[in-house]
Amino acid sequence: MQAFQALFHHLDQVTGTRAKVSLLVEHFRSVPKADAAWSLALLLGKRRRRLITGRRLRSILEERGGIPEWLIAECHGQVGDSAETISLLWPAIRDKVDPVRSDLPKIPEQQPLHWWMESLLPSISGLKDDDEANAVLQLWQSVPEEQHFVINKLLTGGFRVGVSTGLISRAIAEAFNLDSELVVQRLMGGFEPRAENFQQLILPANEGEQRSKSTPYPFFLASPLEVHRLQDTTPDDWLVEWKWDGIRGQLIRRGDGTFLWSRGEELVNESFPELISIGEALPDGTVLDGEVICWKEEDPIPLGFDQLQRRLGRKQVGNLLKRECPMRFIAYDLLEHNGEDIRQAPISKRQQKLFELIRELKHPEQWRLQQSQHWPLKTWDELDQHRQRARRKQAEGVMLKHRTSPYLGGRKRGYWWKYKLDPMHLDAVLLYAQAGHGRRANLFTDYTFGLWSDAETPELVTFAKAYSGLDHAEILELDRWIRKNTLQRFGPTRSVRPEQVFELGFEGIHPSKRHKAGLAVRFPRILRWRRDKPAEESNCLSDAKRLMDNQRQV
Repeated sequence: MQAFQALFHHLDQVTGTRAKVSLLVEHFRSVPKADAAWSLALLLGKRRRRLITGRRLRSILEERGGIPEWLIAECHGQVGDSAETISLLWPAIRDKVDPVRSDLPKIPEQQPLHWWMESLLPSISGLKDDDEANAVLQLWQSVPEEQHFVINKLLTGGFRVGVSTGLISRAIAEAFNLDSELVVQRLMGGFEPRAENFQQLILPANEGEQRSKSTPYPFFLASPLEVHRLQDTTPDDWLVEWKWDGIRGQLIRRGDGTFLWSRGEELVNESFPELISIGEALPDGTVLDGEVICWKEEDPIPLGFDQLQRRLGRKQVGNLLKRECPMRFIAYDLLEHNGEDIRQAPISKRQQKLFELIRELKHPEQWRLQQSQHWPLKTWDELDQHRQRARRKQAEGVMLKHRTSPYLGGRKRGYWWKYKLDPMHLDAVLLYAQAGHGRRANLFTDYTFGLWSDAETPELVTFAKAYSGLDHAEILELDRWIRKNTLQRFGPTRSVRPEQVFELGFEGIHPSKRHKAGLAVRFPRILRWRRDKPAEESNCLSDAKRLMDNQRQV
């Protein structure tokens, strides 16, 4: 545990990529394999079962520590994290809490991380009321205070560290002299924290290494278009296709199994049984990369992302939902053909094989599997023309793929580019502000905006929240303004004078019964601070509805 706590602390203190990789390399080399396996699982941020809620931990602190609820709520509003709030408040009450006894095992010094994760912490799960509170208090009383934050995070299951999967894969590759692409590939499909699994992960590359039947390939990700990178190429070197607004997935048919994986490495078979059905008609040894999208058979354009959301995370899908939100798989690429990994072949050849495969497919609902339309470029002007047509197609923009491109893993610049639409935008009024998290926990960085209603006497109606788009100097300036112009406080949230106008950008807009405005937007962010515009001249709900209607026109 001490080694992992030290790693967590040091990762939080450094910002450079090289420094973080060095810390990870040293950690994975020095700890036992069982601890390395748990460190890897925690750093990857894979969802695991919560042993206790942050709310329950706060209530134990209140009931047994004598700290008033309002003070905990105020501190939590500033800090933004239950585990950290509790670890900061504990020293103030440590000596006021009587020692307690529980059935919690004794905690010897220098116990390894895997013992904590497999034996000690799970023993708290399932305890009720006083027994649970006693166990938590005994835990807090038994461990050094510098470990409290990490232990509280492990209890609540919400563990996040500022390192990406790519950075972790790079560190493991460097630590054990492996190719980072191989590490990424071995991690696809999930990682169970066991010593033997970590040992398998770090084995030298095996030329005849076989993938398990269900395991997907690492996804190839496009980068935002850098026009200057096209200067040494001709339009004819590239293929263009729509960038659909669904969820990226791989449809796999190997042996007797069919598997649908999301880009987030979640197996989503249960949410999309229609796609599993058509996947079962694919030849053995087939892996398709594509887009899972909500699209009716007879419609020329897909339904919005809001309809797809109705299917996400469901374990059972009823007939009504199947009719209202029918699914298609738009195949972008063919990664495995007749059991052969063809990712290194040029995309032009992979596309031809994909065309032949879909043409020969026999299934009563064959319309659910389609090859993504792609076309060559004759001039660079055509690229922008296609992009401007994307919104009428309910697409996010276009993709630009080099004819010779292999299928790589991760975000590799040069072969694939995404050229997204300019965002929709509206001017909205700042109504509420809330403190941020982490290093910005003492600043108001989370904002709620409103639009004018269309009533005879207009009033501002909450419309969207945004957390990004301002630079640091603007955040500081706005924070000072918020503190001086607060009207009311609601826990960590403040209502402010409706005077400041901001231009909000977003990718799409759709009806929503969950929001007061009756509308919801996708990926909202601040484009600019409209210091030149009074609140009375900001947009109204009818403007937002017009945007929604325009986006639906074919």
